Amino acid sequence: MPDETDEFYRIQKLPPYVFAVINEMRARARAAQIDVIDLGMGNPDGATPKAIVSKLVEAARSAKNHRYSQSKGISKLRCEITRRYRENYGVELDSEKEAIVTIGAKDALAHLLFATVGPGDIVVSPNPAYPIHQYGVIMAEGQACMLPMPDAATFLSRLKDFYRTSSRKPKILLISFPHNPTTTCVDLDFFREVVSLAREHGTMVVHDFAYADLCFDGYKAPSILQVEGAKEVAVEIFSMSKSYNMAGWRVGFCLGNRKMIAALARIKSYLDYGVFQPIQIAAIIALRECEEDTRKICAVYQKRRDVLVSGLRRAGWPVETPKGSMFLWAPLPEQFRGLGSLEFSKLLLEKAQVAVSPGIGFGPMGEGHVRFALVENDHRIRQATRSIGQFLRRTPSRSAA
Repeated sequence: MPDETDEFYRIQKLPPYVFAVINEMRARARAAQIDVIDLGMGNPDGATPKAIVSKLVEAARSAKNHRYSQSKGISKLRCEITRRYRENYGVELDSEKEAIVTIGAKDALAHLLFATVGPGDIVVSPNPAYPIHQYGVIMAEGQACMLPMPDAATFLSRLKDFYRTSSRKPKILLISFPHNPTTTCVDLDFFREVVSLAREHGTMVVHDFAYADLCFDGYKAPSILQVEGAKEVAVEIFSMSKSYNMAGWRVGFCLGNRKMIAALARIKSYLDYGVFQPIQIAAIIALRECEEDTRKICAVYQKRRDVLVSGLRRAGWPVETPKGSMFLWAPLPEQFRGLGSLEFSKLLLEKAQVAVSPGIGFGPMGEGHVRFALVENDHRIRQATRSIGQFLRRTPSRSAA
């Protein structure tokens, strides 16, 4: 049966949302009073720090904050994010010309692509990838070029090959580290090579830094803007969703290259009036006073990571320990590799009552994996891994046939 939206030009370019299959199964199971442990969507479950909530309540009571705000964000908030970059990364940014507030990271990515990509422009990104990284390009009429990223070194090597062999150079390189979904992390030397390639070939770089503060075991994720000359070619997108448990508040930033910031500011001036002003005022308090809360949030994710990794290994599912992000990227257990990630995820939900994200939902190169999100407490994660262990022990090998 044809989809009722098929007549719409841009909708035709978007495939059905793979994750919807799992979401619908989970909803049916819960409606039947089945206790599903949801490790699928990366939706932070922790409370926003109290100081931020208190400031929101105070600011929302003032009628002067009920009017339209500024689409590029209020000045004091832009000053706070540039201060944070100066203190955390040693990066100097002009709050007027090199910083803009966005309605979360997705808003920044989608609107920046609309502002900078034209028909047929090539945008290179690693695959697997967060879906907006591929389909935001397609919606903007660009050509999404996906390079495999089993690891950072392989992606960089393939990127160099692409520059050397392609007759058309990419307009934009869209990257994200710590990476969703693979959890790949990089060092500053990786970014130095990326910036060098971009400057040599006239490419712009967009770095999605959503998991900037979720780093473990002493690793600290670098900002691409720390590289000398990066602002000539690059912008970075920072989100408050994960660092401050503010996912539903929708506050993000785009920082760096002035031309790209100006383009984003112009397109946003036609599309929105910015974030509700009391939320922006509360976000100032987050950036100014809540760094200790960010460290505590990171520690919670690290503990959950450790519980999940050890539990899966005990269950007979060997997995790597991620150094960053709020995810674990796991190859399918050997006996299920012929099944495919979507069918395996459906089976895991049906038989073990654990929801995960199928790798195929992150692009063709995500097949053969599933993604766990660290969005349940330690007790629930232990419960999930016990159930997975029972499932693996009692289920014979399965294949697509």
